[in-house]
Amino acid sequence: MAAHHFSNDQQQPTPTPYQYNIMKITSAIITPMPRPMPHGMFDPMPEVIATFEDGSTKTLFSFYPDEISFQASEFIGLTEAEARSLFHRKDVSYLKS
Repeated sequence: MAAHHFSNDQQQPTPTPYQYNIMKITSAIITPMPRPMPHGMFDPMPEVIATFEDGSTKTLFSFYPDEISFQASEFIGLTEAEARSLFHRKDVSYLKS
């Protein structure tokens, strides 16, 4: 099973139920992909970083781009919970393939 890393940034407070379930994502970026192997062997995996309606930003998760992919536009209008659900659906789909 593929291991995926969810950010647990200590600098950012735990989201309140309001932020997690209601606050919408207004923009998102996906950090750079790793370089091709073998040069990219130790490069970090791409991360999805979301900006919310209140202006706060949060790293939602990292992912393995050889398994699943995202476009930043997929996250616009979603809550954090919905964004994580999108990740989960894509991950499960990959694991079942």
